[in-house]
Amino acid sequence: TPFVMELPPYRIPTINATLRHMWERSEQYLKKIGGLILVAAIVIWFLSYYPRTSYEPSAVGVIENVSSQSAMVQSETSYLGRIGKFCEPVMEPLGLDWRASVAMLSGSAAKEIVVSTLGVLYSVEDAESDGASLSQHLLASGNYSRAAAMAMMIFVLLYFPCIATVSAIAQETGGWKWALFSVVYNTVLAWVVAFAAFHIGGLLGM
Repeated sequence: TPFVMELPPYRIPTINATLRHMWERSEQYLKKIGGLILVAAIVIWFLSYYPRTSYEPSAVGVIENVSSQSAMVQSETSYLGRIGKFCEPVMEPLGLDWRASVAMLSGSAAKEIVVSTLGVLYSVEDAESDGASLSQHLLASGNYSRAAAMAMMIFVLLYFPCIATVSAIAQETGGWKWALFSVVYNTVLAWVVAFAAFHIGGLLGM
C-alpha cells in the first residue's frame, strides 16, 4: 500500500498552455544560442567579403553575368576562401571542394549556418531575379555528384556538434577532455563514413 501512487487525471493540453510552453522553450534557446549564431554569421560575412578584390572581365568576347563572376572571384580570394583552400585536401577524398570545406567549418558555430554559408559562397543573393534556389545553383555548378552530395549530408549529420554543445559537454564533465574527445571522435567517424559512402556511391554509378 505505501508504494501505491495515484496518477493525476490526464487532460488534453489547452492551446494557451501549449503556445506558452513553446514560447518559453524558444526564448531559452534564443538566449543561449541566438547570440552565438549572430556573431558567427557576422564573422563568416566579414571573412567572405574581405580583403576586397577588383575584378576586370576579359577583353576578349563579351562576358555575361559579370557580377556573378566577380562574386565568385571575391569568394575565392577572400579570407574564407583561403581557409577553404587550405582545408580542401582533407575534404577532396569525399568529393567535396573548398566551398564545402568552408561550410563545414562555419557549421562548427551552428549546423544551421552550413546552408547559409553555401548560399553566400554560391552568390545566391545575386541571382534572385531569375528565381533560382540554392539547390538549383548547386546542381548548375557541377561540383556535386549524387555520391558527393550524399557524402556531404552524412558528414554534416555525424561530425561534431556545435560549439554550444561542446561547451555544455565540458561543463557537465568538469573539463575539456571529453569535449575534445567528442570533437575528434565524431569528426573522424563522420569522415570515414562519408568516405565510404562516396566511394560506394561512385561504384554504383551515383
